Amino acid sequence: MTTLDYVALALFAVLWITYSWLTSGEPVLSRRSLNQVMADRRRQWIYNSLKRDLKMIDTQIMAGLQNGTAFFASTSIFAIGGCFALLGATDRVDVVFRDLAFVDYAGRAAFEAKVAGLTALFAYSFFKFGWSYRLFNYCTILFGALPMTHEVQHDPAAAERAADQVIRMNVIAARHFNAGLRTIFLSIGYLGWFIGPYMFIASTLFVIFVLLRRQFFSEARRAIMDR
Repeated sequence: MTTLDYVALALFAVLWITYSWLTSGEPVLSRRSLNQVMADRRRQWIYNSLKRDLKMIDTQIMAGLQNGTAFFASTSIFAIGGCFALLGATDRVDVVFRDLAFVDYAGRAAFEAKVAGLTALFAYSFFKFGWSYRLFNYCTILFGALPMTHEVQHDPAAAERAADQVIRMNVIAARHFNAGLRTIFLSIGYLGWFIGPYMFIASTLFVIFVLLRRQFFSEARRAIMDR
């Protein structure tokens, strides 16, 4: 691999870290991201649940969050299996890539290293989704321990503390889920490296641009912002 390959890989890592910093945790810009705004809506949801004894709607929401996380965790496992299958077919890939004029093929060793990096991305996303699934499970248990409405009226301070525990667990679980989903999106940009370092840089910049637009300038963000 050339120096440009390492530069493209470093740019990929820097953009990933910067994007995560801008969209996760506490706001670092005057314009809040969609993830940060949704964290506030999670708080509103849990506080509203204290006002009703019948929480079937809330449990359905919890189940939906867990199911979505489980789906992406399974998808990551399949993607890892696909990467290992690709490593097993290196000889055939080597023949095909050498005949493609638009591919900057760097050799078999470089190709295997790139596939190993792609496998690491999917493994990272699986661990994030798996931990998020576990945290949503904990969140469901904490949610089941919320007091009934008459208990809330009797001791509102204790009820608020219990709700804050659910909120924090839910927000942390969502943060790990978003990290796994972010990795899946960025793996699309990583695929450009198989064509060449210039395509790697271009595809990474394109994916980051799309993600930033969705987080800070999308219709979805405008739909939930307070006016």
